Amino acid sequence: MESLAISDQEFVLFQRLIYRLAGINLTAGKKLLLVGRLASRLRYHGMTRFGEYYRLLASGDHPTEVQLMVDLLTTHETYFFREPVHFDFLREFAASRRGMPIRVWSGACSSGEEPYSIAMELAETLGLSAPWEIVASDISLTELERAKHGHYPLGRASGIAPELLKAYCLKGVRSQEGTFLIGKPLRDRICFRQLNLTDLAGCDIGLFDVIFLRNVMIYFDLETKRKVMSNMLPYLKRDGVFIVGHSETLNGITDELVLLRPTLYRRPESKP
Repeated sequence: MESLAISDQEFVLFQRLIYRLAGINLTAGKKLLLVGRLASRLRYHGMTRFGEYYRLLASGDHPTEVQLMVDLLTTHETYFFREPVHFDFLREFAASRRGMPIRVWSGACSSGEEPYSIAMELAETLGLSAPWEIVASDISLTELERAKHGHYPLGRASGIAPELLKAYCLKGVRSQEGTFLIGKPLRDRICFRQLNLTDLAGCDIGLFDVIFLRNVMIYFDLETKRKVMSNMLPYLKRDGVFIVGHSETLNGITDELVLLRPTLYRRPESKP
């Protein structure tokens, strides 16, 4: 089959569709990314035009295909202990609340590297018997399944300190050589949920001491950023901390939080 191309008109249709479903703002510069990620689905259905594939998605008769499309277009790069200063803060924060229940929400967990990094930090600081819990959410069912399994190529372990890798992970042998598995004691401490951050109506995940939402808001336009923050902030405890990525800011997005440190936010009445 010849290489696929997408017209400007077809691209606009997909822009509107993924924005409506996931709040993702696909700029014109993402046209090649869209083609690269969705071409296999067109080939699977024997299609040669993106307009055909759009009509299939828009028909309402193929919800599984719609979810696959969302999964393909919302998967972002992640790795263990990304932006280490956040884990330094988490260690300090957890130590300051030793003996108290601590709940952390990884708001866009992708394939699981972020929540497992959080779990390792909490286990090291507080121990596996301490009252801490992690909720990890994502819009992509495919990524959530990968995250639940906690099984990764060994090359993905480069960000994990050797002592943590030894303490909390299992190295694959024989048919699993070249991989590692997050140990069950950590996997059991994480509740994985499919959530769309643009619509959290009726969500029953409780309140959190720390919320991670890193390197996600860059994919939203200003209106969607404000909506996501409005949706998530009711789940942040009064003295909780909200963490964004180093390329992100909440300035102009919400007036409910103030800067504690770069990329770390709290409510004005909270103590540092």
